[in-house]
Amino acid sequence: MSGAPTIAVLGLGEAGGAIAADLVAAGARVLGFDPAQPAPDGVEPAADAPAAVAPAEIVLSVNTLAVALEVAETVAPALPQECLYADLNTAPPALKRAVASAVGVVFADVALMEPVPDWGVRTPALASGDGADRFASAFERFGMPVTSVGPEPGAAAARKLARSVFMKGQAAAIGEALEAAGRLGCEEWLYRNIETTMAAADARLVRRLVEGNRRHARRRVDEMAAAVAMLEELGVEPRVAAASEARLRTLAGSGARR
Repeated sequence: MSGAPTIAVLGLGEAGGAIAADLVAAGARVLGFDPAQPAPDGVEPAADAPAAVAPAEIVLSVNTLAVALEVAETVAPALPQECLYADLNTAPPALKRAVASAVGVVFADVALMEPVPDWGVRTPALASGDGADRFASAFERFGMPVTSVGPEPGAAAARKLARSVFMKGQAAAIGEALEAAGRLGCEEWLYRNIETTMAAADARLVRRLVEGNRRHARRRVDEMAAAVAMLEELGVEPRVAAASEARLRTLAGSGARR
């Protein structure tokens, strides 16, 4: 690809390795560093993280929440002043702001919205920070659909994490329900029932669920209390069911006060 930027990828695990490999295939020069993972074919391995970023026009941090700030502080002195530092780690908004402050260059908070192993560099993303538009422009040429959500570092991360409450909570609820059904001897029935419900869902479902809980909170408290009691009898820890009961009790109390 003519005019492709030089990109450093810090973190060559499942996500970083897939993105780096796709960037190489698209014609970019890619330098990489990961203390635990070898560089994919075509990625130039660097001796350390500062050496990887020194010639880069764009730096991608694809590590973990635990080391995101440490990585930023380690490479900050070696970053070219005109480069773009993009943090692709899933992290709280406050940590994104700390990383932006640590690197001292144009910064993009990038939230990847689909599993990277399935999508690679074409993973849909949200971006915020003073470098959001620059990131979007650079990576749309590689096939990544990027939506800029504002100049504040952490805004993209906040949207992803709010969505994660639903996505990961939904998975946890399904898992807890199926565990209970397994002990009741009806796991396959419930599995099919859930599949049918999800397949039949339409754009109105979210509002129906939210409004239904508000309208019928008092009655549904009893239903979920019964579910909690049953799970306890079955020896299934009712983490999701108990949280649902608590949420309904809050809604019922709010309705009573109104």
